[in-house]
Amino acid sequence: MAKAQLKEGDLEQTLKPFYDRAAEAEDRLAKLEELLIKKGNSATETKESSIIEEFQSKLTLVNADIASEREKASKEIEKLTAENQKLKYRIAHLIRALRDTDSKLAASVGSS
Repeated sequence: MAKAQLKEGDLEQTLKPFYDRAAEAEDRLAKLEELLIKKGNSATETKESSIIEEFQSKLTLVNADIASEREKASKEIEKLTAENQKLKYRIAHLIRALRDTDSKLAASVGSS
């Protein structure tokens, strides 16, 4: 029995360097996995960042287009408002001229 215990002790002594190397390898592997995860996240963040920058540049262009369209629409509204005022003025004068003509016609028919 003493030989069996000695052999177990010898076996443990013999395997100790292997256990130590295995533990060391596991630690290195854990560090490498952590580094890989961080690197993967930074690549994802880089992709996300480039997508965000692309959307921001597109948004800037669209906002510039919208501002341009608003300016054009504002000028068109001013133009149409001025034309509308001119037409209202012409209508008012035409109605007045028509009433004058109607009253003269009624006066001439009434006197004949």
